[in-house]
Amino acid sequence: MNEIYMMVMITNRGIREKMLSFLKVHHIHVTFMTLGSGTANSAILDYLGMEATEKALYFAIVTWDTWKIFQKALYNKMKIDIAGRGIAFLIPLSSVGGKKALQYLTAEQEIIIKEESTLKNTDFELLITIANGGHIETIMDAARSAQAPGGTVVHAKGTGKEQAKKFLGISLAEEKEMIFIVVRSSQKNKIMRAIMEQAGTGTSAGAIAFSLPVTAAAGLRLPDDDENS
Repeated sequence: MNEIYMMVMITNRGIREKMLSFLKVHHIHVTFMTLGSGTANSAILDYLGMEATEKALYFAIVTWDTWKIFQKALYNKMKIDIAGRGIAFLIPLSSVGGKKALQYLTAEQEIIIKEESTLKNTDFELLITIANGGHIETIMDAARSAQAPGGTVVHAKGTGKEQAKKFLGISLAEEKEMIFIVVRSSQKNKIMRAIMEQAGTGTSAGAIAFSLPVTAAAGLRLPDDDENS
């Protein structure tokens, strides 16, 4: 199987349009972009001859084959190795909530469709739900109905409307909410299923969900912890 990953890329905000076009050229059509800022201190910036810049964060699902080609192009075309230009890295996926969601997220990338694969020896997973804007409470109510803890929301803009219509049969808004919830691996399927049933692509929330392995966690308090204490 051509393994799939979440690619996270951080670049200067000023090249957003250029980067989105660059992504599409390499068959990465579905992306989620939010804004951030760098933390380098003034001494480092002065040494590198740089100015403080606002950042753009991109999230996309890619196959390993897509990444190999895209990584090379980042160096050759976007000169990402120049100090301050940006960074990109991969995080392996452990599951995706449904074949259609996987087809949508990896549109035009060659992949053997498999609904779910599980990575071993992880006690926790990061469950990421992406939904149309304005549906945070719907998502969290669905997650809590399956005993999920609280989540963190990131506002983002999405691309890939054409792919959504093709693979999901729905129209998606550009404004997105990304909800991050750390859950026990044993609870992940139940929580993901609740979100898909109550707020999935057949609803106005239009939610899709996938998970990433978490090797360790601290400060996470779950409902069953209260029962066992």
